[in-house]
This record gives sequence, C-alpha cells and structure tokens, in this order.
Amino acid sequence: MFRYVLVASAILACAYAAATYSPDGSAYITKIGSDIQPEGNYNYQYETSNGIAAQESGIGGNHANGAFSWYSPEGQLVQISYLADENGYQPQGALLPTPPPIPAEILRSLEYIRTHPQYVDQDYRRPALKRLIG
Repeated sequence: MFRYVLVASAILACAYAAATYSPDGSAYITKIGSDIQPEGNYNYQYETSNGIAAQESGIGGNHANGAFSWYSPEGQLVQISYLADENGYQPQGALLPTPPPIPAEILRSLEYIRTHPQYVDQDYRRPALKRLIG
C-alpha cells in the first residue's frame, strides 16, 4: 500500500513540475551596460537569453527616450519605444491600442464650426450685476 502511495505521489509531483515549468525561469542576462555622467546624462541597455531587451538614454529628471521588447507567448516579437519629457510618457508600438477613427459626420460638423465663427453677445460677457443695473 505504501508503495502505491509513494509511486502515485512521485507521478503527481512530476506532472505538477511539467505543468508549471517555465523556460523564462532559467533566463540569464547576455548583455548589459550602463553609463552615468556627473552632469546627469545616462544610458543603459540589457538583453536576456529569452529575448527580453531594453535600452534607455536621457538626462536625469528632464528627458528620456528608449525602447523595450520581448516575445509574446505566441512567438511574436513585441517592440515598444517611448519618449518621456515635459509632455509626459509617450509610448509607440504596434501592440498599443489606437482610438477608433472619427466618424465623417463629426468631422463635417467640426469643419462647419471652424468655418462659421460663433456670435458672442457683448452683454453676456459683462458681469450679471452690471446687466441688471444697465
């Protein structure tokens, strides 16, 4: 009886290990480099054995641009590049979602608004109390 329990436990342990095995768990760094200057300029880059890579350069606290990439579970290379500055983080890549196109009716109405300026009543611009007093 003990033998059967021992064999069944060994089979279950092997099945569990095979189901949870990840080749990414044994990935290692194949390339790495960095440079930091006293003026605040910096850059770094790295690559791993499983295809993950990243690089960035910039001026500390002011500006940075870089890119990173990896392989999806389907084997597709995913690449993202970015710029970070006073306008915020601005990523670009084929994987990132994009907004749907603006419908033609909305574009026509925006063009109409642009070409036909609105009339602004001068009385409307004065404070409400002055309008009441006259």
